[in-house]
Amino acid sequence: MEETRTADDIERSVEEEAGRGPVTEERAKRFYDRVRSSIQDFINKQGGVIGKTAEFLLLVPDVFILLWRLTTDRRVSGKNKVLLGSAVAYFILPFDLMPEALLGPLGYMDDLIFGVYVLNKMLTNTDVAVLREHWSGRQDVLDMIQSVLNAADSLVGDKILGKLKKMVKK
Repeated sequence: MEETRTADDIERSVEEEAGRGPVTEERAKRFYDRVRSSIQDFINKQGGVIGKTAEFLLLVPDVFILLWRLTTDRRVSGKNKVLLGSAVAYFILPFDLMPEALLGPLGYMDDLIFGVYVLNKMLTNTDVAVLREHWSGRQDVLDMIQSVLNAADSLVGDKILGKLKKMVKK
C-alpha cells in the first residue's frame, strides 16, 4: 500500500526506474531546465494556436520544482513526502496516462494536474507559507492551484481526470 512507503522508498524506486541515480538538486534542476525549454520551444512553434493551454504548460516546470523542494523540507510530514515523491516520480518516469513521448509537451498536462492535486491535498496539514517559500512561479501558489483545478477537466478530459483523482486518494 502506497501510504506505508517512506519518502526514501519513493526516491529509491524513482532512482531504480529512471536508472540515472539519485534525484539530487542538480538532477531536479536539469529536469526543470529541459522541460521548460521543451515547452517554450513547443509554444513558440505553435504560435497562438494553443491559446490558454500555453499558460498551463508554462506552470509544469515550476510545479515540478516545487514538488521536489517540498520533498526535502523538514516541515513537511512523512505522509505528505510520500505523496510528493509519487508526484515527482510521475513527472520523471516515462509511464503515465498521457505520455510525453507520444504527445510532446502536451503530455505534461496530466503530470501538472496530478502534481496540483497532491499540493492541494497536502494543504490540509501543511502551512501554506511553506509552499509559498518554495514556489518560484509568477502568481500566488494558491491562485495557481485553484486555476489548474478549475481547468483540469478541459485540459485532460473526464476519463483521465477521474484516474488522477483516484491516484491521489490512495
